[in-house]
This record gives sequence, structure tokens and C-alpha cells, in this order.
Amino acid sequence: MLSGVKSAARRKLFRSEHEWLDGSWSELAGGDAGSSHWWTTLENNFVLEASEDQYGGVLVDADRLPSDQAAFARSLAASLSYWKSVGKKGVWLKLPVDRSEFVPIAVKEGFKYHHAEEAYLMLTYWIPEEPSLLPANASHQVGVGGFVINDQMEVLVVQEKYHGLGLGGVWKIPTGFIQASEEIYTGAIREVKEETGVDTEFVDVVAFRHAHNVAFQKSDLFFMCMLRPVSNAIKIDETEIQAAKWMPLEELVKQPFIQEDHMFQKIMDICIQRLRKCYCGLTAHNLVSKFDGRASTLYYNVDEPEDVNCDAA
Repeated sequence: MLSGVKSAARRKLFRSEHEWLDGSWSELAGGDAGSSHWWTTLENNFVLEASEDQYGGVLVDADRLPSDQAAFARSLAASLSYWKSVGKKGVWLKLPVDRSEFVPIAVKEGFKYHHAEEAYLMLTYWIPEEPSLLPANASHQVGVGGFVINDQMEVLVVQEKYHGLGLGGVWKIPTGFIQASEEIYTGAIREVKEETGVDTEFVDVVAFRHAHNVAFQKSDLFFMCMLRPVSNAIKIDETEIQAAKWMPLEELVKQPFIQEDHMFQKIMDICIQRLRKCYCGLTAHNLVSKFDGRASTLYYNVDEPEDVNCDAA
């Protein structure tokens, strides 16, 4: 009897496969050619440790992979044969960096790249002979900008050390990318703090832009956040920022860069209308959904009169 099959992870995977568990190994061995094949395969090779997902697929345990390439190749082939026989669908194979030598073996078996992080590569295999229903890799990157304006109608602006062609000397609002598990509004506050040293508090999201085929053919979501300064002293991040200052709003919008770019011109128009209380942005509200039982942030215009901070309604 295979000790691997008796492990907790295999019992979890095999528990629903009654046709395998209820019969004895001798019955399988004495059956047809297919059953004999299974007896030989499972006797000489361990099926990879894996757990079931809710969609009829399996997630291979990255911490319980074989230690050498030959053993991995045998186990992977045996596992695919077994999973196919019991009607599994998608296979998720996470290979840590220290198992990168397994990648060519998995690709040769038909696995496809899904996504990669610093510590691992995720590959997938769709078993049914029909179009794959596995979700694609993340399609978007998310950026934020902080429109920070003080009581003197001065906007916090920066000049970046590294910029695109024709953008040298341009004064712009602080921008950056959202980090993993970070809220849109906290990301905007963090970026402003990192680039300028100025502390702010979130007011609302005044607009967002959706663009495609930006970096590595990914789509891009960019959220413009109105922020209120709670400090004034500037201390720039010298690794990214050339200079920062408080610039009169009128001077900012008169820059040729703003005047000649319809997108930025519209963004500035919206921010000005927000300042005049002729436009309402989206405020952040923490809610829990029964769909997944998790807390999340929903951005919307408030409808309670005591909470309204603009007169557009």
C-alpha cells in the first residue's frame, strides 16, 4: 500500500472518490487494462499532495513537492492521469523559486504559465477537452493621484527625476501605484507622504481613468483622490523626486502641459468644480457582504444630508 495515499492531504483529495476507496487494490489490479495501469502507476509513483477547490479542481501543495526532478516528473505524470480519471478539471501548480528546475518538466506535460511573483511561479493545467474556465491572470494595474490643496488655494506639486519624453520641468500632482492589499485612499495618502513628506487626509475620489495596453499590455485604472493637508513642511524623496512645492492653482492649470492635454485639463476642471462644491466625489465606506463574509470598501456618493460635503445634489 502506498504510504503517500494514506497521508492526510491524499485522504482529503480522495475522500469524494468513492469508486477508488470502496474497492480493494486487488480488485483494481484484477480489473481491465485501465485498472491494471492504475495499479502499476499508483504503486510505483506517489500522486502529488493536493487539496480540492470548490470548482472541481485541485491545488498542489507547494510545500510537499518531491525533492528531485526525476521523482517530480513521475509524480506529475501519475497525478495527471489520476486526476483525469476521477473527473477533476483545473490543476494549480505553484512552484517556489527553489523548485524552478521543475518548470520545464511541467511545461512539457502541458502546463501553462499563469502568473509569477518574487517567490514563485504559478502554472495551470485544464483537463477537460473544452475551453478552459480557469480565471486569467490579473489584467490591471492600479494607480492613484493625490490632489492636495491648502487654504491659500495652493496645490502640492512635484517634479519627477525620471519622466517621459517632453515632461522635463513639468509640475504635476504626486502619483504612484497601489500596493498589495492597500486601499485606494490609503495608497494616495501614502504616495503623497513618500514623495513630499506632507501628511494628508482623504476627502473623496473625484474621478478615475481606465486605459488599456499600458505596461506589459496590461490595462490601467487610475484614481484621482482629493486630499486635505494636515501638515505643510515639504521633505522630498530624493530617489524619485527632483523638487516639490506649493503652487498656486491658477499657475498649475496654466502650464502648457495641462492646457494641451485634454485628459489632465478635464481632471483639473473636475477638481476645481469639487472645490466650488459644484461636484460630489465618491467617499469610502467599509461594509461586509454576505457573499464572502469579508469587509471591503465601497465608494459612493453619500445620500444622508448630514454627511454631504458638497452642494451638487
